Amino acid sequence: MRNFDLSPLYRSTIGFDRLFSLLDQVSTSDASAQSYPPYNIERTGENAYRITIAVAGFSEDELTIEAREATLTVKGEKKPEAEDSGREVLYRGIAARAFERRFQLADHVEVKGASLEHGLLHVDLVRDIPESKRSRTIPIGKGEAAPQIEATLN
Repeated sequence: MRNFDLSPLYRSTIGFDRLFSLLDQVSTSDASAQSYPPYNIERTGENAYRITIAVAGFSEDELTIEAREATLTVKGEKKPEAEDSGREVLYRGIAARAFERRFQLADHVEVKGASLEHGLLHVDLVRDIPESKRSRTIPIGKGEAAPQIEATLN
């Protein structure tokens, strides 16, 4: 993969530090380390999303979901099985290794819930933009309104 130098962008932009950090992470991440467990990201509505992770063999108490700041972390760790004297595994093809998968969340995206069914972990997300951040229409007044505003600012 090519390496990109983003330092000129840091010098000429303001407030995009998080975006450039994400680009750096994507360009330097090892794709083979991020292949387990497989997952899907779906848009289920205008402001609703769902992450589905294949966690076959993991129970609810072996999975941890944590949302902190702008990062969603899903961890899975199998508990050691008790030795069964009458059972011997000849071939182990079902992966049961521990994993940690991180997702970077955009501003105002929050986790609404999670469910585990048929070996799939579903994490539902919603983007809820506060009223103060939503776009609004500004009425245009007559030419007389501008001097009144200046008078109140002085």
